[in-house]
Amino acid sequence: MFEYFYHEILRKTVIAFGTLFNNITIKHTNSSDDVVSVIKVPLAYGPIQKFLARLEQSPNLSKSTQMTLPRMSFEFTGIVYDPSRKVTTTQQFTVKDATDGSITKKAYMPVPYNMQFELSIMTKLNDDALQIVEQILPYFQPSYNLSVTLVENGINEKKDIPVVLENVTFQDDYEGDFTTRRSLTYTLRFTAKTYLFGPVSSATSDVIRSATISYLTGTDTTNTTRELTYTATPRAIQNYTGTVLTNLSKDVSMTDTIINVEDGSTITNKTYIDIDDEEMYVTNINGNAITVQRGRDGTNIETHITGAAVKPITAADNLLVESGDDFGFSGSIN
Repeated sequence: MFEYFYHEILRKTVIAFGTLFNNITIKHTNSSDDVVSVIKVPLAYGPIQKFLARLEQSPNLSKSTQMTLPRMSFEFTGIVYDPSRKVTTTQQFTVKDATDGSITKKAYMPVPYNMQFELSIMTKLNDDALQIVEQILPYFQPSYNLSVTLVENGINEKKDIPVVLENVTFQDDYEGDFTTRRSLTYTLRFTAKTYLFGPVSSATSDVIRSATISYLTGTDTTNTTRELTYTATPRAIQNYTGTVLTNLSKDVSMTDTIINVEDGSTITNKTYIDIDDEEMYVTNINGNAITVQRGRDGTNIETHITGAAVKPITAADNLLVESGDDFGFSGSIN
């Protein structure tokens, strides 16, 4: 049922969220309103409890507090399915591969999920916290759009991800004597409305996925109903017999459409071949140089090294198609 794929969508969304707050600064002034210091607020990923524990357990109470506070941390806290943004699950979109215009990539529509984040602002002075918060809040009304390339893999799908500010809370946990450090904490909770994509495959034009028929018979337009039967013949997309025609005489990159083999006379034009489970269709043979169409019937385009076996896909392989194989087929209506 499942196959391996990884678009790094969750990771990209976490990184994009963090970049929103990595250039915040605060200023300190003297009694004459002259700026005496400008501090860039450090930002790190992690739970606020870790930073508070480090602050409280530090044995050196005499060092400059600016080395510790202010600081910000953010954390990815959860993910929830969002049914309000659901689209038809069987709907697909196709695009031309940016690296190879002859290949069409296809993918099902993405699944909407909401990612929850917490941004914590820790300061010693309340004015520092207010400066930071005021630099953030005006951008969220209540959302801010992040443009993220969610899927590369030939389709380069970029989407705007709304980041919604849900609420802001404040906590002053100062307790104890004069040797106890004070920490003012503002917590901002956000929701990022992202999308998760499934695997991306190559779409080819020679495999029939569905057919719709509309017709009239003769001059009688009152009866257009007719029983039809459809017969399909499975066609293998890989070699099952183990037969080897020849071997590659040169490495093949993902963009090559001409492959070099040791003996081109063993290959028949207008047939399918299998190299390392990538199905190719032979369109021309010139000595030992074979022109092919890559990644047929949704097989993955891969690199192949010298010596890789070139196997035929024949009628004998069609008889050995395994249950559940996503094969192409030819058929007729009777």
